[in-house]
Amino acid sequence: MKIAVTYDNGNIFQHFGKTENFKIYEVEDHNVISSEVIGSNGTGHGALAGLLAEQSVDVLICGGIGGGAQAALAEAGIELCSGAQGDADQAVEAYLKGELTSSGATCDHHHDEGHSCSHHGEEHECGHHEEEHSCGGGCGSCGGGCGSQPAITGRNVGKTCRTHYRGTFNDGTQFDSSYDRGEPLEFVCGAGQMIRGFDAAVADMEVGQVVDVHLMPEEAYGMPDPNAVFMIEMAFLPGSENLEEGQRIYLTNQYGQPFPVTVVEKDETSITFDANHEMAGKELNFRIELVEVK
Repeated sequence: MKIAVTYDNGNIFQHFGKTENFKIYEVEDHNVISSEVIGSNGTGHGALAGLLAEQSVDVLICGGIGGGAQAALAEAGIELCSGAQGDADQAVEAYLKGELTSSGATCDHHHDEGHSCSHHGEEHECGHHEEEHSCGGGCGSCGGGCGSQPAITGRNVGKTCRTHYRGTFNDGTQFDSSYDRGEPLEFVCGAGQMIRGFDAAVADMEVGQVVDVHLMPEEAYGMPDPNAVFMIEMAFLPGSENLEEGQRIYLTNQYGQPFPVTVVEKDETSITFDANHEMAGKELNFRIELVEVK
């Protein structure tokens, strides 16, 4: 068996799509017998799954990862253990012992439970699909299925863009800002990494241009879906007795992929979750500055 870890100077690198190195561990009888560090060669998000598949990797341990990359890994038959932090070697040892707990999943290939849960602190980067937000621009994920909206067109579609932005609600409250982080946001315009309205705004901008856009929910994170609110008996969800109303956690779906939910109600025997995006139903405002087009 081979285990890959997004790797940076001994630790688990926290951004799958931007990792420059993987550490590959060869495992026999639950013991690491060898390891090597390989470069990603600047490979993009989707192609990274192919790179790992070429290395015959069975399991990936990483930090943050988006929905598109998760789907690519699942298609390649690579088990995902996301949200892990700290020392890479220790994480692999914990995985082999069935003790590695990450974003919503107890990463143990020996057991097969329907759900598991753990708290995962979110790093909010609004609109960016490759963090933990499950509703960027994917087919049918944000209200309206594939084909219900025209394709985004413009000079920047398909190109890597770097933008600064500030996001506010209608009352003027700021919810996110790349300026505060001191680093422009980089994404491929029109590739579904961003919410649709953000992509559409950037699609035909010129470098140096600044625009203000107001997005309705349909152009952002969609309207809340009542079917995304569900109840689970706590007996079937180990650790749920420690959760509190309002807490944001991750659960895992039948494919072992983590998805974020909010605890909305809890009683002695059951717990109710809301899997809608936390910004579903909200109108958003962005001031966007196009810094660079590669």
